[in-house]
Order: sequence, then structure tokens, then C-alpha cells
Amino acid sequence: MFSVFLGGFDTHADQLATQADLFAKLSQAMSAFYEATRELGVSGRVTTYTDTEFNRTMAPNRTHGTDHAWGGHHLVMGGSIRGGDIHGQMPSLELNGRDDAGMRGVWIPTTSAHDYQSRFAQRFGLPGATSSLVV
Repeated sequence: MFSVFLGGFDTHADQLATQADLFAKLSQAMSAFYEATRELGVSGRVTTYTDTEFNRTMAPNRTHGTDHAWGGHHLVMGGSIRGGDIHGQMPSLELNGRDDAGMRGVWIPTTSAHDYQSRFAQRFGLPGATSSLVV
């Protein structure tokens, strides 16, 4: 098991420029890593995923950033992953709408990150890990 950190997503200011650079780095790194697993012939035994403890609000703040929120997205990839699926329900992106816990775009999640993490734990043979996801 490997863990790699990519910081800088705590974007309280100038979010668009900062995230454009960060997402480009993330995309390139995940692509290069996956290609390396394919070249080594182990892509079916390697799963890569993103994880974070919080998300950002949908509405910007006065410094062109966003504030802390929850209910974000995670990416999962690997040779044994059934791709193209979205787990949970996509929220309404309407500010102060049915899925907004406030007025600034704080998504109410429908699926816990622990749900997919427990599925990965099962792959390591940990007992008692349950999940409704199929990865």
C-alpha cells in the first residue's frame, strides 16, 4: 500500500487558477502511475483512489475561493475496476436547493467515503468490512 500526498486544494482564494494547475498534476500523475502498472503487468491487482477529509462550497467567497464543506467526489481507477459508474446520488447544484445544507452550496452526501474504503479493506482481508459498492 502506498500513500501519496498532493496538497494545495484548501483554496480560500484564487481557486480557479490554483485548481487548474492541481487537477492537471493529479491527472498526469494518475495516468503515469496507471500506465506503469500496465507495463509491469499488475494493473489488475492495483487500485488507485483519491481521498480527502473535506470538500469546498459551490458558492465562491469574496477572495475568489471557496470555503470548507463536505459531500465531495472521489476517483477510483485500476485494471480490475468496473469503470464509468457513479455511486451515490449526484446532488442538485442549486444554491439553497434540496441538497444544500446551507445557502452556499454545501452538499449533503448520500454515500460515505467509508463505504468505498471498507470495500478496499475487504481486498486486504480485513474482517467485518462491509460495503454496498462493487469495485
